Amino acid sequence: MRTTRRRMARWGCVVVLLLFAAVCCAAPVGNAISAYVALETGAQDDGGIAEGGTAADIPPRMLTAYKKAVHQVGKHVPKCQGMRWPILAGIAKVESNHAVGRSIAENGDIRPKVYGVLLNESGAGGNTTVFPDTDGGKWDGTSQGERAVGPFQFLPSTWEGVGKDANSDKAADPHNADDAALGAAIYLCGGGRDLTKRAQLKAAILQYNHSNEYVANVLGWIDQYTAAAKNPDLKNVTGKVRRVIEAALSQQGVPYSWGGGNAKGPSTGICCSPGGKSGANINGFDCSGLTLYAYAKGGIRLPRIAAAQAGVGQRIPASLGTSALKPGDLVFYATAPGRDSTIYHVGIYVGSGQMINAPRPGTVVRLDSVNTMSGFAGGARLL
Repeated sequence: MRTTRRRMARWGCVVVLLLFAAVCCAAPVGNAISAYVALETGAQDDGGIAEGGTAADIPPRMLTAYKKAVHQVGKHVPKCQGMRWPILAGIAKVESNHAVGRSIAENGDIRPKVYGVLLNESGAGGNTTVFPDTDGGKWDGTSQGERAVGPFQFLPSTWEGVGKDANSDKAADPHNADDAALGAAIYLCGGGRDLTKRAQLKAAILQYNHSNEYVANVLGWIDQYTAAAKNPDLKNVTGKVRRVIEAALSQQGVPYSWGGGNAKGPSTGICCSPGGKSGANINGFDCSGLTLYAYAKGGIRLPRIAAAQAGVGQRIPASLGTSALKPGDLVFYATAPGRDSTIYHVGIYVGSGQMINAPRPGTVVRLDSVNTMSGFAGGARLL
């Protein structure tokens, strides 16, 4: 009985009556680790939330390195077009999960260093070919063979051809975030690709790892980070309202987890939604978990359930339409508008007809039109 109560307490976006059981959240995105190599050191997790950043799962110092590389790559590959930070982020996400869990110094040095498995045909990490040692262990720490290094997982032999000093310390080090990001940008640019063209972008990624599955995985992350970079204009939004919206926007790209999310951030969810989607192994948010987290950043404690959140603050009737919403308002959707007990979804209005939300199983935290969901049930103004 206690287990049942605990589950009900954590369900954020489900209508009380299973007759109206519609959920507001999403399933996990794909595995973030490349099939090419498995990392030997450091546990992988879904943490590293960049508070106030433009992409939720990228440590701020890594994001800085990606953006810096975009500005520097033209000096080394003048004909390259279309390099942007989401491309580098997509590669680094799949290769090392942005070195999450490691310490990144102000100068960009990453410790402990990121090493791949020894490429000795053992099958570990998917490697089936022997790569003889080329660096005497200078970069990969072993003279017994070759292994990929750094957040972008360069083979030492490849690094020797693309490695550059990006942080002006007179060394080109694949274990340094700035150097590694610039090296990756140079490598992806090749002799001067136009990465605004999808076919050339795919060719660049395929060069990085000759696997169609890998290319699809990286492209998926690039598209997510590209969407995350297109945040709404908040120049006229200030104070607690801005703090709440930025907190929610910072979580873009975090996977949906049924029952996931609390005032501290994303969390593991529970099993299972009425549609059979489990959040038990997913670190993320459902719709009301996201709003609870964002409003906590503004000093407001919300109930866990979407329907209960409609009872907080000044209620904005659905009859007034979406034009009555202001940035920072909660926006609700119900199977029977007018009956708050049937509310199945909640988001945060950010202006210009958009809301930030965790939509449903199979998606991630993202921006959507307020007209995307059916059953507009008004809003609530708390700030």
